[in-house]
Amino acid sequence: MRPTQARLGGGAPNWRTGHWLGDWGSFGGQKQKGIINYGLSPNRQNPFAGALHDAIFNTFRRTKGQIFYWVPPMVAAYYLLDWATERNHYLNSKAGRAEFADEE
Repeated sequence: MRPTQARLGGGAPNWRTGHWLGDWGSFGGQKQKGIINYGLSPNRQNPFAGALHDAIFNTFRRTKGQIFYWVPPMVAAYYLLDWATERNHYLNSKAGRAEFADEE
């Protein structure tokens, strides 16, 4: 039985298998073309440039786009709860008990 590549030393070249794959991250194939990497020095970056300005105007824009989806249900729920509270107070009052006493 032949030992595996990892057993023979991992990334080292192996004359028994006849080819070299390379270590992790550089698997011995051809270099890829058309891939361009750009970098920027950490001391040249400004990660919070315009963050406050963008936060204010982006929040306004997103709220303006969604306000008609959540305001009508909120208004309807408020009036429904207000009506239910008033109705409960009336039914538990002296006048409400007198009006609906025979129905229960």
